[in-house]
Amino acid sequence: MKKIQYIGLGLMMALLAGCQTVGKAPVVEKSTDNVPVEAPKPAEVKPVKPADTRGTYVVKKGDTLYRIALDHGQSYSDIVTWNNLKNPNDIKVDQVLRVAPPDGTPQTGSVTVGSGVEVRPLTPAPSANNKTGPRGDKKPFSDANLAELQKADGPAGSAPVVAANIPKPDVPPVVVPPVVKQPDTPASDADAVDWMWPSDGKVIATFDESKNKGLDISGKLGQAVLAAGAGKVMYAGSGIRGYGNLVIIKHSSNLLSAYAHNKSILVKEGDAIAKGQKIAEMGSSDSDAVKLHFEIRQQGKPVDPSKFLPGR
Repeated sequence: MKKIQYIGLGLMMALLAGCQTVGKAPVVEKSTDNVPVEAPKPAEVKPVKPADTRGTYVVKKGDTLYRIALDHGQSYSDIVTWNNLKNPNDIKVDQVLRVAPPDGTPQTGSVTVGSGVEVRPLTPAPSANNKTGPRGDKKPFSDANLAELQKADGPAGSAPVVAANIPKPDVPPVVVPPVVKQPDTPASDADAVDWMWPSDGKVIATFDESKNKGLDISGKLGQAVLAAGAGKVMYAGSGIRGYGNLVIIKHSSNLLSAYAHNKSILVKEGDAIAKGQKIAEMGSSDSDAVKLHFEIRQQGKPVDPSKFLPGR
């Protein structure tokens, strides 16, 4: 009896288990081995145009805006304007500054040398009588090729042109003018400045491009410092390390003069200055002795002042 009960109970459990699986969809694992996968396309790399670095300067450690302006022969205020600097004292290492006018592009059509002579490319005027080479196939010029081309271009039935009967024009040879080498110091610029010595003192240090970028002239404390030429004050202050109280006068588009270590400055930026005008008093600011340090810079580069100043 008990066996029959056990068998009946087993059948009932089996039926219940079968009902739980009714209606469920079979799980089928799909394989993606045969499905082609499209590789991603590489991103298109556009060529980067190199930046135009002409007329710019990369700030280095220890630079000041005054020093940068002096080294490039430009006005401190101009560099502030060209770079839209809100705080001129806050320039950072590796910052790129414009040190030339934004629209300052050289002329390529003609070149004007110091003598005032304008040199233009020599392009002889076309002449109606000059011979020209055969057209289209660009054959070398010869009488035979010219006659053949004229025969091919002429109307049907027309008589060929005999090359021997064509008069040859007398073409004078083209004379190429010699290349005019520009002098190191443009005459039209340097000659326009009437130079004089800024002080009567003795020269105690001469120009040395690697050590001394000008002349050192001895004198007494408070002695007059005179403008070496007429011009406009480009800078007056003490913002350039190593120069003390400094005055910079711009004489032309390429030439400026600098007067350093003054006791006091008697002019301000923007003043028009006459040759021989007293601009400062000699001193020892940022120096170990009373002296005038005098520089002449051409296109921002220090040059030997003794080559510009008159002999004593």
